[in-house]
This record gives sequence, C-alpha cells and structure tokens, in this order.
Amino acid sequence: MNRAMRLAATGTAAVSLALTLAACGQTGAAQKPASGGGGEAIGLLLPDNASSTRYDAFDKPLIQQTVTGLCTQCTLDYANAGGEAITQKKQFDDLVAKGVKVILLDPVDAKVTAPWVDAANAKGIKVVSYDRLAQGKVAAYVSFDNERTGELQGQSLLDALGSKASSANVVMIDGAESDPNAAQFKAGAHQVLDGKVKKIAYEQSGEWKTDVATAKMNEAIQSLGKDGIQAVYAGNDGMAGAVIEALKTAGIKNVPVGGQDASIDAVRRILTGEQAYTIYKPYKPETDAAGSIAVQLAEGMDISTTATTLTSSDGLQIPSLLLTPIVVTKAKVEATVVGGGLYKAADICTQQFAAACASAGVQ
Repeated sequence: MNRAMRLAATGTAAVSLALTLAACGQTGAAQKPASGGGGEAIGLLLPDNASSTRYDAFDKPLIQQTVTGLCTQCTLDYANAGGEAITQKKQFDDLVAKGVKVILLDPVDAKVTAPWVDAANAKGIKVVSYDRLAQGKVAAYVSFDNERTGELQGQSLLDALGSKASSANVVMIDGAESDPNAAQFKAGAHQVLDGKVKKIAYEQSGEWKTDVATAKMNEAIQSLGKDGIQAVYAGNDGMAGAVIEALKTAGIKNVPVGGQDASIDAVRRILTGEQAYTIYKPYKPETDAAGSIAVQLAEGMDISTTATTLTSSDGLQIPSLLLTPIVVTKAKVEATVVGGGLYKAADICTQQFAAACASAGVQ
C-alpha cells in the first residue's frame, strides 16, 4: 500500500500541500489559487459537541475562515451531530438535497457512511473525510497520524511511570468502537505499552462519553482494587477528566492519567499535576488543509491522481494528508499550546491556576 504523506503540523506547509493535492490531475495546467468568485456551497458536518469542545470552538470557525478567505463568495453550511449517527445521516441527506458542491465529513460512525458517500458521488458531490476516515469513495482525507498519536500516548504514560513501569497494572479507557481513529490510537498505544508494563489489567471503550468513562473506571476500580491500578490511558481529555474524578472519589492517588486533544481543562490539570500529559494536534494546519481542498474541489479541480494515498478499511486508495501530533507535559505547555497559539497564557492562568502557571513558566 502507498503510505499517506506525514507532515509536520505547520499551517503554511499544510496549505501548500493541500493546494498541491488539489492541483494534481490538471494535465499541462499551472496550479492556480481559488478564484474567489464561484459562490459555491460547501457543507461541514462535525460529530460531537458534548464529549469534546474542540469542534465548535476550533474546527468550525477555522474551516470557515479558510473557506471564505480563499473564496469570498463561497458559503459554509454547518451542522453538528451531537454524537448521533442518525442525526448526522439526516444532516448529510439535507446537504445532498441542497446541492452543495463538497461535503467535509467527520463521521460519528465511519462504518455506515459508504452508502452516503455513494449517493453524494452519484449527484456529483465530492466528500472529503475530515479527521476520521469515512468508508466509501471519498475524494480526500485530512487528519493526523492516528497510530503515531497512540504511540505518543503510550510512551508518555511509560515516561510518567518511570522505573515503576515494569510492575504497573494499566487501565485503558479507549475511544468509541465506531470511530476508526480510536482503533488506531489503541493500536499505537498497545505497540508501546505491551511488554513494557506488567499488564493491561482492564480495557474497555469509554465511547468518547464522560459518563461511560466514569462507569468503566469505577468498574476497573472495583475489579482491581485501590492498589491494583498504577496508570490509566484515556482516549481523550474529556474521558481523562472523568477518570481523574473517579480516582479521586475512590481515594486513589499518584496514578498518572493521560488523554489527548489539549483541551484547556486538561492543560490546567497538567499544570496542577492531576493529569500527566495530553496530545496536541494543532487545529489550524488541519483546518487549513481541509478548507483549501474543499474549495479546490468546489471549483472543479481533480485530485484523484495524486500519488499520496492511504488504503481505507474498505480497500480504496484515498488521497491523504496526515499531520504529526505533539506531546504536551507540564514542562512543554509554554512551548506547545501557548507558543503554538492555541491558547493565551491569560486564558489558562486564571487566578485559580496562577501559581501552577508560574511554577511551569507559563506567562
């Protein structure tokens, strides 16, 4: 299989490659930027606004900025599924009925999307998989290297355990089984953890839901006992927060817990020592690339001949761009999420967290 291109997460590079992808297939034609005059409609469907705050807070406004910046008369038709695949199917059908040119789709359940994508293709509507790879013949896929993300999660947990790793029982609260990214995170984490810790003593899906993660963590505590858990892998920061609260309630201390997404709550927990790490996946390079490809496709450019491909779970060759994630620990908050512009120090360092910020050099 051809491997999708891995790229450092810098906005300029991501957009440059996105435009290169979009220009592929133009025989003898020079690459051109979006004209800004098409007035084309682009749909954006994001999966959740409960267990993760990133989609409404970052992804949607940044994609909107990229689309309108490249095409001043283009419109973005946005909907969030609230974690419900049935809701997202209706939203997708509504966009097809409206006759949008392109749909950026971050699927709630990637396993059910092939008929949706086929129906859109039959009407000349291009579908771009955003963040999660949908099944079906999508025109392109933009995301982060998800297996690498899992590897970084696993290694960060080992680093937090230090010399205790070889004797550690680890609990894993994975993401939703309907999310192909979750399976890749899990695979990457296992690749690093297996054989390095005593054992994965308990592993269940938290379904990307804080209440489910709480229930699973309480089940693990009941099964293993207060002294039977030395570290917890959580698929994302929302579930990590739930795990930390469950451990506190049970009176369990000094157990490293990690997540991903670099939510502001997680960054604060890292600064106070409650959370060991998170994984920062800079939103702007991903949104820039997705928005750029969507505009280019809306203007009729063909990216199907690009040599940068990934083989999907249903055996299709998909033009793809995978960006590189970044580990955030207490020592790296200033250099990563603050230095990268995700948050201002003032946003993180409210009065409650001022001392922790000062201790970590966040200013």
